[in-house]
Amino acid sequence: MLFTLPDHDTLYQALVARDERYDGQAYVCVASTGIFCRLTCPARKPLPGNCTFRATIGECIEAGFRACKRCHPLQAAASADPAIGALLAALDERPDIRWSEEHVERMGYDLSTIRRSFKRQFGMTFLEMARQRRLREGFEALSDGSSVIAAQQEARFDSASAFRTAFAKILGCAPAALKQDGLLRASWIATPLGDMVAVASDTHLHLLEFIGRKALPAELRKLRAATKDGIGIGRTRVTEQASAELVAFFAGRSATFETPLHQAGSPFSQEVWAELRRIPAGTTRSYAELARQIGRPAATRAVARANGANQIALMVPCHRVLGADGALTGYGGGLWRKQRLLEIEREYRSA
Repeated sequence: MLFTLPDHDTLYQALVARDERYDGQAYVCVASTGIFCRLTCPARKPLPGNCTFRATIGECIEAGFRACKRCHPLQAAASADPAIGALLAALDERPDIRWSEEHVERMGYDLSTIRRSFKRQFGMTFLEMARQRRLREGFEALSDGSSVIAAQQEARFDSASAFRTAFAKILGCAPAALKQDGLLRASWIATPLGDMVAVASDTHLHLLEFIGRKALPAELRKLRAATKDGIGIGRTRVTEQASAELVAFFAGRSATFETPLHQAGSPFSQEVWAELRRIPAGTTRSYAELARQIGRPAATRAVARANGANQIALMVPCHRVLGADGALTGYGGGLWRKQRLLEIEREYRSA
C-alpha cells in the first residue's frame, strides 16, 4: 500500500467535512447500519463509535458491510473499467443468481482478465464478492429465526452442501448444528471493528470472538462437544447485556464490562485471565510482567499460551498485552484491531 491510513479521529473529521482528499483512499464502515461509504458521502454522519475506517473496498466487503446506495463506493472502479461496471450492475439487478464462471463467460468476458481487474480494484474476485454478499444474507436469515432451508434460499445457494460448506468455513459447523434448542445460543453482534459471534447461556457469556478469527471454528466445536444440548441460534439476556456494554465501550462511555463470564480452562489459565481483567483500560503489560504479577516469573511462555487461548475478546482484554519491546504481538482478531482497540482505550486513560 502506498497510502497509510491516518488515525481514527483524523479520518472521522474528514468524513464530517466530506474531505475529497481522502476519496478513494479510505472508506468508512458503519456498524449501526452494516453499510460502508466513501468519506464524501452526503448521508447523515454516524457517531464516531460506530465507525471503522478501512483502506480498501475489499476489506469492507470481507468484514460483512454492504455498499452505500447514496455515495456508490463501487462506482469509481466501475467507471474506470466498463467490465467491472457491467458486472456490478448485473450483481445488483439479478440478486437471484448464484453467480459462476459460466455466467461471467456468457456475458462475453475473459475470466482471467475479470479476476485480475476485481483483485486489483477490490482485493477479491467478482465471484468472491458475490459469495460474500449471499453468505451474509444467510447468516442474517438464520439469526432472525428462519429455517436452514429458508436461510439457504435467502442466501441464494442452489446447493444445500455449498451453503453448509460456506457456513462451516466461518463457524466450523453446518447451519443445522446451530438450529437446535440448547442451553447455549449463538448470535451476531455488530461493532465498529467488525461483526462478532457471541455464545451465551441465560446466566453467562461463554464466547465472544470476531468473525474471521482462525481459531473460531475450533472454539465453537469445543463448546458444542462440552454441551449436551448443543448450541442454538438466538439472543439471551446475557447477550443483550454484552451487546449494550460493547456499544458503550465503542461510544466512549465506559470501559467497564460486568457481563458474567464462564471460561473453561486450567487453574493456571484462569489465573492469567483474571489478571488480564485487572489491567486498566489505556494501559498495557508485557507477558513477563503478567507472569510476575501472578507470581510465576519463569512462566512467560505459558502465560502467552493462556493469553492466546482466551476466547472472550475485549472483556478479557488480551489485546492489552504487548511484546517485551513494546511491539504489537499476535492477536487472533488481527493486529489492526489490536492497534485500534489500544487507540480507543487511550481516550479512557486521558479522561
